Amino acid sequence: MVRPRELVLQALVLGLVAWGLAFLLSTAKARMAAQGIPFSFAFLSQEAGFSLSEGLTWDPGQGLRPYLPSDTYWQALLAGFFNTLKVTAIGLLAASLLGLLVAMGRLSGNPLARGLAFGYVEVVRNTPLLLQLFVWYFGLLLKLPPWEAGLAWGGAYLSQRGLVLPEPGLSQGAWGPVLGLGVGYLLRKRGKWAWAGGILTLVAAWLLLGPPLELRPAEPGPFGPRGGIFLSPEFAALLFGVTVYTSAFIAEVVRGAILAVPKGQWEAALSLGLSGRQAFFLVILPQAVRIAVPPLANQYLNLAKNTSLGVGVGYPDLFSVYSTVANQSGRSLEAILLVMAVYLTLSLSISALVNTYNRRVALRWKL
Repeated sequence: MVRPRELVLQALVLGLVAWGLAFLLSTAKARMAAQGIPFSFAFLSQEAGFSLSEGLTWDPGQGLRPYLPSDTYWQALLAGFFNTLKVTAIGLLAASLLGLLVAMGRLSGNPLARGLAFGYVEVVRNTPLLLQLFVWYFGLLLKLPPWEAGLAWGGAYLSQRGLVLPEPGLSQGAWGPVLGLGVGYLLRKRGKWAWAGGILTLVAAWLLLGPPLELRPAEPGPFGPRGGIFLSPEFAALLFGVTVYTSAFIAEVVRGAILAVPKGQWEAALSLGLSGRQAFFLVILPQAVRIAVPPLANQYLNLAKNTSLGVGVGYPDLFSVYSTVANQSGRSLEAILLVMAVYLTLSLSISALVNTYNRRVALRWKL
């Protein structure tokens, strides 16, 4: 139970922090007013007038569409936020999978795999992320051949301009899952026949109409490949950099969590006749996840914030767009407050999702 004295002290500290922030903001606004620059966010509706190498923005009349120089400042910042969000979402998934693989290598009984994983972790963790981004961008991606002599395989193209992947799309076979669900719904009162009918309908539709998805490869054009999914070198460098860097830290978190599981759990699983692989994935790893989730949240937050280093390789993330907006409009204070609020919201959202999952997998003891 919290005592009144502690509540009073906490209220005083919170009040001092709020007063300090209000004092700093009011001082900045007064200095700006003295220079004839009133504090206002009205500049966000002005035309940006600069272009971005890539990015989508939101238009109330058209929805999501590519960003144009004629768009407003708030649409430019929104395009930068979408770019940051894209790298963060893909990077979180890729870093988690790569970190798990490296952690398994660190615990492997194979000396070569264990040594390679150890070297990977030590090299990546002990070099600055910005330096790694430079290696990915200037040392590797920009050394690729031009698109005329680029690498082409299976409808994908790799060159100095980036990576173009085949674009997935729906085919005629997309009716297969719909028909399968429909048949299963009609036979829902017949128990197992519903599953059998739905699966048979899905298989028949697959054989007659083909798979539900098809890959549409990019086609060569006079100025580069046309169609497909385009990944720019800047995006690839930032994504590879934050993924590799964060995966080294995630690997150590996962390795420590696996080692924290009592040895008796291994012995109990093996005594039940499970193989080593089954014991790891069915018994050890689920328990290690409960231990690893809290420290993993810190690594996920670091990945989201480290995307701001994309400015070093020319990727138009939120921080890069903020720099251009602040220099062009002269509204550095208003713009940095918006950027801080966006990063804070992004970090709190990731933290909330991780904490929600942590509560779901946490053990609950009933006394």
